[in-house]
Amino acid sequence: MANQDRNETEKEKCRLDKWLWAARFFKTRSIAADAVDSGKVRVDSDRVKPAKEVKIGASVHIRTKDFEIEVLVRGLSNQRRGAPEAQLLYEETESSRARRAEVAVTRENDHAQRERGAGRPTKRQRREIKGFTDNW
Repeated sequence: MANQDRNETEKEKCRLDKWLWAARFFKTRSIAADAVDSGKVRVDSDRVKPAKEVKIGASVHIRTKDFEIEVLVRGLSNQRRGAPEAQLLYEETESSRARRAEVAVTRENDHAQRERGAGRPTKRQRREIKGFTDNW
């Protein structure tokens, strides 16, 4: 009976770095732990350590070079499973979805547009580009 109680409490407990890895925000646990240590992951707007226990209902803010996302913890897992199961562990907030959509639009507009099939610039065009940008 005591073992069963222990197993149930272990299922309710989950380290932050393990949860981030199981929810597929980071490729490895060590990368997740480094992100938490460097302050790129916050729980309930507090800076925490990788061994912090995650609780259901907690708000987790994750910032990487590729994305910035805020999620609510909906489930706990110490095992990494497929993406459909990993998505059941969290729910993204509406404000986070709106921010990501806005960033996606601005990111598309930031890239220089070139006619399809134009290819790489010639040596002469590169010199002109370099001359133009060096004057700034």
